[in-house]
Amino acid sequence: MPDQALPGPNLRVLVADDNPVVRAGLAALLDGHPELEVVAQAADGEAAIAAATRLRPDVVLLDVRMPGTDGLTALPALSLLAPVMMLTYSREPEVVAEALRRGAVGYLVHGEFTAAELISAVREVRHAKTTVPDSLGVSYEPNDFPSHLQLVVGQSSKARSGFAARLHRRVPNRLNFGLSSREVEVMDLIASGMSNQQIAAACFISEKTVKNHINRIFAKLHSSSRSEAIAHWLGTAREGWSR
Repeated sequence: MPDQALPGPNLRVLVADDNPVVRAGLAALLDGHPELEVVAQAADGEAAIAAATRLRPDVVLLDVRMPGTDGLTALPALSLLAPVMMLTYSREPEVVAEALRRGAVGYLVHGEFTAAELISAVREVRHAKTTVPDSLGVSYEPNDFPSHLQLVVGQSSKARSGFAARLHRRVPNRLNFGLSSREVEVMDLIASGMSNQQIAAACFISEKTVKNHINRIFAKLHSSSRSEAIAHWLGTAREGWSR
């Protein structure tokens, strides 16, 4: 009898939705599949970013409208950590297009897919394959801000400078905040999903110095949290934050 291939590791999923019933239903559905595992649930965008930074899931399922930090605001930061599929009740073409522009790989609307189609879409998104139903009427243009950038920054200065160069090319107005060169480097690493400890190791500075840089960065970016700072840095902050 020929040897059978051993099953691979489970595909790890983060579910972000402000509705606890929706979160529980999705978690039960996905956890019921032998190849999938829900590793975290989040009720808003900021909690999703924190969980994704800590756990590095393979796929993020993200609602559009949530209190506090909504899905579209959190999307650029999340898309640096894992492929993101929007899973929401919002089917407005402009919302779909904006989600894709900000880094989403897929977009599904509740009530318009079966359980089997959802599981298939999650598998496709894991490999950064675009999943947008034709029924949404949105043509997809490949985003030049890749949403599947898993290992964004290594410990070497070469990796850090390469990541910074990519961000500079994609968001040309990001240096208008008055940050010093060191603060720019630290903010790039924050946007990559690094913790204070990882930033300290990458920049060869103490965690206390990192915290001091972050406090000054938050003041200059008019932000009170990492997710707000990342949104400003990537040019996606809501107007009200900058007032």
